[in-house]
Parts: sequence; C-alpha cells; structure tokens
Amino acid sequence: MTLVAAVMALAPPTAMAEVVVRDAADREIALPDHASRIYAAGPPADVLLYTLKPEAMLGWVRAIPPNGRDLVLPATRDLPALGRLTGKGDTLNLEGLLAAQPQMILDYGNISPTYLDLSQRVTEQTGLPYLLLDGSFAKTPQTLRILGAALGVAERGETLGAQAEKIIADAEAMTAALGPDQRPKVYLARGPKGLESAAKGSIHSEIIERAGGINVAEGDSKSLLTVSPEQLHAWAPEIIITLDADFARNADLMPELAGIPAIENGRVYLAPQAPFGFIDAPPSVNRLLGLRWLSAKFHPDLAGEGLEADLRDFYRLFYQIELSDDQVKVLLGA
Repeated sequence: MTLVAAVMALAPPTAMAEVVVRDAADREIALPDHASRIYAAGPPADVLLYTLKPEAMLGWVRAIPPNGRDLVLPATRDLPALGRLTGKGDTLNLEGLLAAQPQMILDYGNISPTYLDLSQRVTEQTGLPYLLLDGSFAKTPQTLRILGAALGVAERGETLGAQAEKIIADAEAMTAALGPDQRPKVYLARGPKGLESAAKGSIHSEIIERAGGINVAEGDSKSLLTVSPEQLHAWAPEIIITLDADFARNADLMPELAGIPAIENGRVYLAPQAPFGFIDAPPSVNRLLGLRWLSAKFHPDLAGEGLEADLRDFYRLFYQIELSDDQVKVLLGA
C-alpha cells in the first residue's frame, strides 16, 4: 500500500491541535500536533523514532546493551525498557502501556491483518491513536519525511529522507550493470549454529539483493526460517553474513558445515550490531547503513572506498553521535 503524505492542521487554536496522517493501512489517523510522548510498539519503531525525534521517546522496547550506550544520545541511554506491544515475544500489557502516559503509539514494519487488528483493538481499549507505517526498505525515505512532518520535525525528516534516497540510489547505480555471475550467493546466518535465516524478500534480508548479492534462502518471505546443514550445503553460499559472534568465531570448526564455500574461503562476516544491527535487529532505518556495509563486503572493488567516512557521516546524521577512531575500528572489525 502506498504511504501518502497527508499531514494537515485540524483543530482550532482554542483546542488541542492535531494533525492527520494517512497511514500504511490507508486510514486517516489524528495525532497530537508536535507529539512529545510517543510509545514505540516494537524495535523497528524504536529506531525510527530515535532517528527523528529522540526527545519524544518514553523508553526503549529493550534497554540499549552496554556496547551501544556510547553510540546513542546521552539523554536516551538510561530510558526504561518498556517491552514490546507487537510481534514475537510481546511483553507489554495495556496497563503498562497506559502507565507510560503516551499521547500516541507508533508501529513500523510488516503491515498485515494481524497488526491492523491489534492496532484497532488497542485504540478501542485505550483511546490512543495508533499509527502503522510500512517497514519495506524502499519506502524508507518517504516514511522519514511523512513521520517527520507529522511529529513537527519536518526539516529533519526531509534531511534524513534525502540522505536515505542517496544511499539507496548509490547502491542501485553500483548494482545496475552487474550480471548474475557477478552477484555472490549469500546466506544470512542467525543464531550460534547459523541455522536460522531470513528468506528472499523478507524485511530481515531484503538489503542483500539491493547490495548486489543473491540470497540463497528460499521460503516464506515474511518469516524467519530454520535451515538444516544439508540444505545449507545444497545452497553453497559464497558469502555468509552472520549476526552472531559465536557463530562467526566457530563456523570453521563445525564439522557439519565443512566444505561450504563461504567457510572454506574465509568469507564469513560478522555484521556490526551497535547501537542497532546493520542487517536487521531490528529491520528499521539502520538497514540503510547495512546496505552500504554489505555493498563493500560483496563488491570491495566497486564499493570498498570511503566506507569509514560514510560510517562516520551516518552516525553523525542519523544517530547524532560523533564516532571516535577506536569506535570506528570496533564497528568495522579493524
């Protein structure tokens, strides 16, 4: 569903001002103007809200881990962990939600009847406006602009949206002339054994194709997959991207994975995770940086130059943090 920018003032000066946004479920949602207390329903919404309007955050879905604390704004480091309202492992009840005294709820990710039904039920039970935004990667620039305008930070939304467009366009320009034989076969390994993955087309893995790779995992595009060693051998990936440090350390010691080209050739890469994952964890605005990082891993001759500078620029613009030389080395595994 196309996300349409439809943000306009509604209320007279004597009433509480509102704006109306048409969300990804094609609903007109009335939000408080310049909302300053926003509950993010899940981790992707957490990151989206942090990049646009961190001062409106009530907390994190999960507390920032120790290795990420210095990579977010000081005012947000000790915000409470509120739990998630949507998705796997939801941990927040409505009493907890209301205790946080939000003005609105923001959700960002897959749009499905399940999430739409949940948003409607929560609004009925709490009276809070519940905004659903499409988490597909291609709509990232559009979403940044629309939400920025809705939250009273239109200039920042435009700045971030323009940079998101540039990152995506640069990757498209790099991959446009690549033939199938120039695109490496890639497997996204999750978990300490590397046997959980994300199918082609999933929001967890879609930047693999955009970075000029071929995701070998086949299955339900909305879901994470459980993979057998036999299936992984059959796919024969040339590159493995992993989110798990244990797997990155031990992959070449696992007898059940011996002979897989990526492992035999030493092309198992641990994706940086601080303060948010480069690939997903969660699948949000942070994937823009993941796209740049993957491009350099897949095609170092085409995209390897300037990665460090681009990393610094992204953290400065999106996370409002100046990286030290040591932080850059840790993030890039140097």
